[in-house]
Amino acid sequence: MPYLNQCTQIPEPVDCRILTAALDLFVETGYHKVSIHEIQRRANVSIGSIYNHFGGKEGVARALHQHILRELEDMIERVCSGIDSPLHCCEAIIAKLFEHTETHRNIIAFAFHAKHSDFLPDEPLLYHSAPFSRMRSIVEKGMARGEIREMNSWVATSSVFGGAIRLIQLRLDGVIDEPLSGLHEQLMDAILGGVLPGRSPKKTAAR
Repeated sequence: MPYLNQCTQIPEPVDCRILTAALDLFVETGYHKVSIHEIQRRANVSIGSIYNHFGGKEGVARALHQHILRELEDMIERVCSGIDSPLHCCEAIIAKLFEHTETHRNIIAFAFHAKHSDFLPDEPLLYHSAPFSRMRSIVEKGMARGEIREMNSWVATSSVFGGAIRLIQLRLDGVIDEPLSGLHEQLMDAILGGVLPGRSPKKTAAR
């Protein structure tokens, strides 16, 4: 099973093997190029098992998508447990995402790089999912407590997390060839320069 926060069961249950195989294939090849038979062969299960558990390839993708979102949400809660400062919590989330990009590449790739709307049109957009809503709420709490200057919450959340997500995508694409942990400090300096209180926002010129 593609877990971020716990070890895979041994022996791995059939449904977990299917999701693990599907994750690897979807990331390696792309959803539309993967057949149900390839998932069956990679998971070493019967076709009937896939249909019994998930109803077909789209059902596999939906279950995988929902599972990974739960893993991300749980990761956020674990990381922020015991951290009182919302801004420090944001910093810890970014550090953990960078770590997982190196250690759990396919999970992070499926979460941040796959175009889910192309094959799961009924699922909420990624930025409306539970983990991203949680990240936005942490940023809003930071603004309420004066750790982050007041601004539109989408602008603030994008300022805090948008650069990290883009770096993750560049790392996954091979554009960045070093572990992201080495860029964490520079990124945080850039983020803090834009969101710390005390900096007056520029006024838009009248037109």
